[in-house]
Amino acid sequence: MNITDIRIRQLYEEGKMRARVSITIDDAFVIHEIKVIEGENGLFIAMPSRKLPDGEFKDIAHPINKETRAYLQDKILEAYFEELNRNPQNPDEETGPFDI
Repeated sequence: MNITDIRIRQLYEEGKMRARVSITIDDAFVIHEIKVIEGENGLFIAMPSRKLPDGEFKDIAHPINKETRAYLQDKILEAYFEELNRNPQNPDEETGPFDI
């Protein structure tokens, strides 16, 4: 599995959510609404989810092992930091594609 495109859709200055991201896998499958979150132990990614009637959130798409999650997180955070370096003055605006 290769991430063939990462798009930082929006950067945020306020709150715990720092960015919304879309990725393309093997030029064949896209996942939207991945979030970059500022947690107590640093940045991490949250996969797209939906709220259940009981109030809990359930991932819609997610990695099934630690290695794949680490790969996704490393690539997404790398793209996030590169976008911050390219676009430091324009948070809360949609940004363009990030070439891998």
